Amino acid sequence: MSAGLPAASAAASSSAPGGSAPAGALRHVLGHLLTPLLMCIGMGLAYLGAFHAPHPHDLRVDVVGSGPGVQVLAQTLHDEGDGALDVRTVPDRATAVTALREQHSFGAYLPGDRPELLVASASSDTSAMAVEKVFTKVAAGHDAPLKVTDVAPVSDGDPTGQGVFFLLVALSIGSYASVAVIGGAGAVLPLRVRALLATGTSLVVSLVGAAFAGPMFHLVDRGLGGVWAMSWLYSAGILLIGVGLHTFLRRWTTLGVMVLFVMLNFTSSGGIYRPELQPGFFGALHAFWNGAGFVEGVRSHVYFADHALGGHLLVLGLWLLAGVAVTLCAGLAETRRSRAAATTPADPSAPVAARAAAKEETEEENEEEMEEAVGV
Repeated sequence: MSAGLPAASAAASSSAPGGSAPAGALRHVLGHLLTPLLMCIGMGLAYLGAFHAPHPHDLRVDVVGSGPGVQVLAQTLHDEGDGALDVRTVPDRATAVTALREQHSFGAYLPGDRPELLVASASSDTSAMAVEKVFTKVAAGHDAPLKVTDVAPVSDGDPTGQGVFFLLVALSIGSYASVAVIGGAGAVLPLRVRALLATGTSLVVSLVGAAFAGPMFHLVDRGLGGVWAMSWLYSAGILLIGVGLHTFLRRWTTLGVMVLFVMLNFTSSGGIYRPELQPGFFGALHAFWNGAGFVEGVRSHVYFADHALGGHLLVLGLWLLAGVAVTLCAGLAETRRSRAAATTPADPSAPVAARAAAKEETEEENEEEMEEAVGV
């Protein structure tokens, strides 16, 4: 009877309001609150920095025709734009259409008694709207209504042209959330098994994406096979990079992949605003980030007869190779750790409870990482 009193007393003291257990639990919670707070700051900086005040800079537009009047109009627009527009002249309508369909320009104005504006909304609906706003004012200054002709329209299932961006979001979430599951629940598995799981998961994610793009929402009306292939490349790159990074970052992996594939990725993809409407930092990322490779690759394949598709596929391929490289580095690191653990003699003085607590803490971190990834 008396032997149970010390244990009961110790349990009572540990659960008391001023005991060490509540203080330790509080430190544990505060430490883990750092991750969502950093996500909040990062998302705010990325999204507001990229999207809060879209404004054109060096937005290429053409004025069609020749002669002093056309030259004066082009120069006036260029000067009054104060860096917003890059205005050039082209000799005829056919040249202007070719430039639009090769994404070298985002609008072409044909002056005259019945002015006409040519745009390619499939390249970027927001860029087309920005161009239309400029030339509507120009036509109004000449008391003439403006006719707008879309030489590269989007599919009927994607009237805003932003469906590809939201497809990118779905693929990204499916990919980086799976990283936490494979890295956490699958931490006991050999890395080669985790890599195979990542590859297989990327296939499933890409098939889901193809179903969204085609039969479910009709975001594209042609080229669905190519969209699926690019979805697989994109998802596999994210999963392999994430699984490899998990070896080094552990519970910080979720934050790491969110920085790479949400904060920097969505904002630089060009799915909402192309780089000509964004600050220079995000415009620079657009040249080589994987989200931009996917969005521009799909646009090129579906709407622009594969023009410049090779460059976008190269971007996706290089990110996939980066994932393979990171995974190989992770394999080397895990092999070294295993060898070091095997050659280190066991410490008989280490309490069993301490080893059990360390194991439990690792398992808790894996569970928390999966919850953070799925819950974001």
